[in-house]
Parts: sequence; structure tokens; C-alpha cells
Amino acid sequence: MKVTVVGYWGAYPAAGSATSGYLFEKDGFTMLVDCGSGVLSRLQQFIKVTDLDAVVLSHYHHDHIADIGPLQYASLVQNTLHETKRVLPIYGHNQDEEQFDKLTHHYTKGIEYNPDETLQVGPFTIEFQKTQHPVVCYGMKITDGVHTVTYTADTSYFEGWSDFTEGSDLLITDTNFYRGMDGAKAGHMTSEEAGKIAQKASVQTLWLSHLPHFGQLTRLRQEAEDEFHGNIELAEEGLSWNG
Repeated sequence: MKVTVVGYWGAYPAAGSATSGYLFEKDGFTMLVDCGSGVLSRLQQFIKVTDLDAVVLSHYHHDHIADIGPLQYASLVQNTLHETKRVLPIYGHNQDEEQFDKLTHHYTKGIEYNPDETLQVGPFTIEFQKTQHPVVCYGMKITDGVHTVTYTADTSYFEGWSDFTEGSDLLITDTNFYRGMDGAKAGHMTSEEAGKIAQKASVQTLWLSHLPHFGQLTRLRQEAEDEFHGNIELAEEGLSWNG
């Protein structure tokens, strides 16, 4: 299993970059987890749009779904050009019916996942964890049967994250605030909290993502290192992990 950062900013993309988007690859199957602003443009640095096999969404805030519309147009254009009828599945929760219904277009189909059950998408098995966020959002534990990656999506800190993450090789965390700040009101975590989860869950590698547009970002890593003694990386476009 290979995981690549496509976008990593919170709220809006910095110049030439993108908000949340992570590419999972295994045996020729490609799955995009979240599709925020700028993701479609940056995704094409790694794969062709027509090579994408599935999309899974954590929630419906713009910085996680803004490029679903452009992706739907890309599917329409490419199918028209190649005279094909390839439908791209987009998985999302149905606790916001209006947003869920928008996932279905000419050549995309919205598929509801049940967060209380595991979801099979190609070679990947996904478990869900409801997060603490202003809107309904689900983190994910994704495995190919050999290696496991946990993605917190957007969430404030709570004790259950360590238990959910246990057994993971890679942890990708919401790290939108610095140590000592209160991220809970906004539904996000601090660098210190991300490190605590990684340490308690005994993961091998921690990626700090959903990064803020203020402060010195390298400080996030330094603060997480005070809690977690494994490998820590600040998310950046093209950062990859091979399990």
C-alpha cells in the first residue's frame, strides 16, 4: 500500500497547493480520500484523472469536498472524449442528504457508507470513527490486510482516538493548532494532542496535516516530538509512505 499527500492545508489552499486529499494505491487500484480545494489539479501530478477508481469523503466541509464538482466535470469530459461510460463511485455519509445527493452526476455515483460497518473499496477495508467537529465527520482506519493507516479527518481531541488508532503503521492527524491553544471549539487538534494519540497507539509514523495558515509550521513538529518518539513528518505535497 502506498499513501501520498495530495493536499494538506486546512480551510483554504496556500498558493499552488491544496486542502485535504490523500491518494491510496494498491495493486493498480487508486482511491482518493477527501477532495478539497485544489486537489484535482495537484492529483494530476501523480495519476491521470481517468486512473482514479474511487473517492471516499470524511465530511462535507468545502476544504474536503470543493473539487468534487471539478472532478465530476472531468469525468464527463473524459468519458465523452473517449466514448466510454465509466462511472466513478464517490462514498460519503448520508447524514446530510443535500450534500450526499450532489455526489451523483453524469458519470459519478454517490454511494452511502454505514459508519457502523466496515466498507470494502477495492483492496482496502475501511472502519469509521465519528469525530468531534461542528458537522458530522468520520475518521477512517484503512487496511490492505497487511498494513494499516488511520486518518483522523477533522476532529478535536478525545481519548477514543488512541484505541481506534491502535495497530496502525501510519497516523495522519488533524493538526490545525499549536500547543497550548484551544482547538476544541473549532473541532480541531493541536500538535501536542496529535503526538499523544500517536504515542498511546504505538504507531510507527505520524503525519501532521490539515495545517494552519499562521505561525512557524516546524514548531508543530517540535511540539509533537515532546509527546511522540517515533517518526514525525510535516505533510507536504508528494510526501509518500509505502507499507
